[in-house]
Parts: sequence; C-alpha cells; structure tokens
Amino acid sequence: MIPTRRIIVTLWIVAALSAAAFFATVAAVSTGATDAFDRSALLWFRDAADLTDAWGPPWFENTMIELSALGGYPILVTVSAFVMSVLVLLRHRAAALFLLLALGSGTALSTVLKLFFDRARPELVSHLDQISTASFPSGHATIGMLAWMVLAAVAVRFVPVRRVRVFILSAAFALAIIIGVSRVYLGVHWPSDVLAGWCLGLCWACLCWLIAHYLGARQDGPDMGRSEA
Repeated sequence: MIPTRRIIVTLWIVAALSAAAFFATVAAVSTGATDAFDRSALLWFRDAADLTDAWGPPWFENTMIELSALGGYPILVTVSAFVMSVLVLLRHRAAALFLLLALGSGTALSTVLKLFFDRARPELVSHLDQISTASFPSGHATIGMLAWMVLAAVAVRFVPVRRVRVFILSAAFALAIIIGVSRVYLGVHWPSDVLAGWCLGLCWACLCWLIAHYLGARQDGPDMGRSEA
C-alpha cells in the first residue's frame, strides 16, 4: 500500500502548519504574550480555595496521572520495543528501522530544545507528578504525539480498510492530545509548553514519514507494509 500523492501532499501541509505553529508559540512565549492564558488555563484545573487540589475526585486525579504516563519514556520504550520486535520477526525490517530512527531522532530533538529554551516549570500550583527537566517544549506532549502517531502510521500500513486506518490515526492523535492535557492538569507544564510539544511532535512525525517514503521510492526498495525476503 504505497502512499498516494494526496497523502504526501497532506503530510507536507500538516508538517508546514505544525512547524509554523511551533515557531509562533516560541515567539509568543518569548514576548510574554502567552502569560495570561497560561496562568488562567493552569488555574482552571484547580480549586480556587486550595491550589494544591486539582479538579475532580481522587480517582480522577489518579486516572490523569496514569494517562500522563502513556507519554512517558518507560511505556513508550516498552511498547516501541515490542512493536519493533514483532516487525523484525515478520521480516518488516524497514518498518522497524523507521520506527527506531523516528523515535530516536525525536527524543534527541526534544532534549536539545529543552536545554536550549531552559524554561522553568510553573510554580503557580503544586505539582502532582515528579519532574526534573526544563518545561519547554513539553517532552510528554512532543514524544507522545510523535510516538503514537508513528506507531499508528506503521500499523495502518497493514490495514486494507480505509475507515479502520482513519480510526487508528484519529485514536492515536486523540491519545496524544489527552496526554498533553494531563500535563497541564497535573500542574507540571504551562499550556504553551504542551501546545509547542504537540506541534513539534506532529511535524516531526510527518517529516519522518515523508523521508521514509522518498528514500524507499529512490531506492526502489520494498514497501514498508510488505514482507522482506
């Protein structure tokens, strides 16, 4: 199932729009244009009388912590390693390599940008999760969007039914959005951190998929969705 021209054009458009949104967010944060929104959105999830108390009962707080973990390295590395192992066993080595390089490069990019911007975590509310790195862009939002979209992109290569492919990609995107929202709910990220992370992760996922497509077409190699000899 080779990507059609329409899909390639769509990927380029999404990548360009995501990149533009990321740089627009960077500019807005650097000028303080997001300060009011960041503060109001962060406080929206808290009890006005007690900023240590997040919205909802204890079970909901625990649920958000667990959903946030879906964008963390332990789960993503475990899931990715399992998927790559299955792909190798099925002799889809190109797909396994694509997954490894996409996630590895995205992780490196996220780490470098965190060190470069070195934005402090929000101190406006108490943190409901342990943190140790800089705030911008959100690593959970970036890698969560990248990983789940790339995993979904690999999965749809083996699904012949269009509506099922659309569902898989939509579900992966929705999961990435939920992960990002959970980081704001837990008080460990400003909303602008998460927005930048979503944009960066989506852009990188599209670019990785495009690179894989063009390299495969140039080498006239096997499609990532078919078995290798």
